[in-house]
Amino acid sequence: MGSSSANLSVIIITHNEERNIVECLESVSWADQLVVVDSRSTDRTAELARTLTSNVFVEEWSGYGGMKNFALSKCRNEWVLWLDADERVSPELRAEIESVIRENSHGMSGFEVARRAYFLGHWIAHCGWYPGYVVRLFRRKGASFTTSRVHERLNVDGSVGRLKNDLLHFTDDTLYHYFTKFNRYTTLAAEDLAEQNYRFSLYDLAVRPPFSFFKMYVLRRGFLDGMPGLILSLASSAYVFCKYAKLWETQRKQPEPEG
Repeated sequence: MGSSSANLSVIIITHNEERNIVECLESVSWADQLVVVDSRSTDRTAELARTLTSNVFVEEWSGYGGMKNFALSKCRNEWVLWLDADERVSPELRAEIESVIRENSHGMSGFEVARRAYFLGHWIAHCGWYPGYVVRLFRRKGASFTTSRVHERLNVDGSVGRLKNDLLHFTDDTLYHYFTKFNRYTTLAAEDLAEQNYRFSLYDLAVRPPFSFFKMYVLRRGFLDGMPGLILSLASSAYVFCKYAKLWETQRKQPEPEG
């Protein structure tokens, strides 16, 4: 692990990420501690991770938030950086993170960062995907992840600033990969809606999906991203449709609530 002036812990949760995990960990090899929590991958993810850090934990899946909270419990530093396996920290972002930690951030509890996504061989600059700020660098004390099944959020106790440099996100390089995640995520999202007692309506299928496409492709100028922008906007509309269709499928089997 490379030398660094930053006392930083990095957390990553994984499942079958052997194609990504090495490059991800190498991009933060300068950090003081790397924590990988693997949900019993069937490929070489854990094995490869152990070549770069001794802090690899293989655990039963407990949800995205649950796995990240477990990873957080293994951190020893005041500052934590949360990454997905398909993300990379650029040299510019590294320098900025080290500077923030060295200066102790003027009382900030966290910092959000823009994610620049590489989708189907193209850097997506529109569609509402960019800048897409998310809190990724934060103080460990008082921080926790929500336990929703998908699209969990990080809660921090205090003020949040903003970093200038982008986090690089090497997301779906093929549509096969995109739709492999698509089926799992739409199911989890529908389960979250059901748990929140959201009641399906025709509006959810007839209006939400086409509006999602219009918002991404027209209002958020996805057309400027060429064919990948069109495909992403259409696929995202289909995601909305499938999420609510799965909610309908679940609720049609249940009795209507009284009153």
